[in-house]
Amino acid sequence: MNRHSSRISRKPMFWLVALQIFAITSVWGGELPDFSALIEQEGDAVVKISVVTESRPASFQGIPGLDLDNIPPGLLPFLEQLPQNPGNRGTGNGSGFIISSDGYVITNAHVVDEASSIEVGLQDQRQYKATLVGSDKTTDIALLKLNATGLPTVRFGDSDDLKTGQWVLAIGSPYGFEHTATQGIVSALARSLPDDTYVPFIQTDVAVNPGNSGGPLFNTDGEVVGVNSQIFSRSGGYQGLSFAIPINVAMSVADQLKTTGYATRGWLGVQIQTLTQDLAAAYDLDRARGAFVASVIVGSPAQKAGLQVEDIILRFNDRLVRHADALPPLVGSVPPGATVELVVLRNGKERTLTVTIEALEQDDVASAAGALDRPEADRLGVVVDDASSDQLAELNVEYGVVVAQVIPGSPAAAAGLRAGDVIASLARTPIDSAAKLGTVISRVDDGKAIPVRVYRDGNPVFVVVTLS
Repeated sequence: MNRHSSRISRKPMFWLVALQIFAITSVWGGELPDFSALIEQEGDAVVKISVVTESRPASFQGIPGLDLDNIPPGLLPFLEQLPQNPGNRGTGNGSGFIISSDGYVITNAHVVDEASSIEVGLQDQRQYKATLVGSDKTTDIALLKLNATGLPTVRFGDSDDLKTGQWVLAIGSPYGFEHTATQGIVSALARSLPDDTYVPFIQTDVAVNPGNSGGPLFNTDGEVVGVNSQIFSRSGGYQGLSFAIPINVAMSVADQLKTTGYATRGWLGVQIQTLTQDLAAAYDLDRARGAFVASVIVGSPAQKAGLQVEDIILRFNDRLVRHADALPPLVGSVPPGATVELVVLRNGKERTLTVTIEALEQDDVASAAGALDRPEADRLGVVVDDASSDQLAELNVEYGVVVAQVIPGSPAAAAGLRAGDVIASLARTPIDSAAKLGTVISRVDDGKAIPVRVYRDGNPVFVVVTLS
């Protein structure tokens, strides 16, 4: 009886598993992807890169670059008992792939940074000394050259055709384990990372670890669609998030490195910020979209084209700009001298502007004079002074008032205004004096959300204030 009961109890589990397998195979057209042929056909062009550096600082073993000046005093006696490395020499490894039969190889710039020698190993055990043709830290792409011919090469896909959910495969040398293959899907596209303004990263859940950097990301057709570059990790290893440079970006940079030894990128000449829902409502938008222009640099391509502060860039070069982070990669991908169209929203109406992109320069990537008696703008909740000529010159603006105090619980405090902010405009009206600020505030209806343009730490920022 017990055995009979146990058999019956297994049936629901059996059918559940069967249904799950049926559901999965139905979604994928009857079978899951098999990457074995891809690896066999394309793996020969994936290489391991070994580097030697001669200028690394001395370190405690296992803790490279540890700065003792920033260590709490109580930990020093413990750390000083650890064995130490003499420094001045280091090794590292990464991955790469051959893009031409005469020996050009793409990898990450950070893999070969400060390398005194670079060696490239192929799957058939051939080893070559490599020359660094050029490196671009902004996109993290480097181009190497081997003294060889007849080498196997990868095939290229179009990273602009990628879709979230598509299967992808990485091949590289994680932790030095050569020609390791890992698979996953595209998790997101055009992902912006904090320190990588000009790269619209491909986010995947492919297992990528130290040593995978610079290796190829393949689609199911065996074409390279990305260059594995970064992971998001709290432990130093893979935790479900990895990021690849789109191959279209990588090849554009590689072509420039091959031709000139360095890369240039387009420059528009604006400072932008994210359009929040509150800011969108203040500009009569149904939802937050586009890149909000907080500042236009004097003499820039943007100024020459007629772009204005408070414009909202909706399209760039026929590409939709969904949010502020999407704009810099689009601009950076345009070669200097090219002419493109911008679609902007200005005063509730769409306009089309034509702009000629220029090259981004490498260096770009007190008591108030005439102060008033600190009148309080009661409805806004700030105490202000007129800005001095020195303050305005430092900010490169023509007018503004300095916030001396923010009243707790006021609309200004709720909007995030701070002491030291310079208010340049309110309700789309220039503010050139404390008196002007009071006049403009007096004309605003209760409960109306209005944009306020301020300069904070030298940068333009827009906030939304609702007056009461």
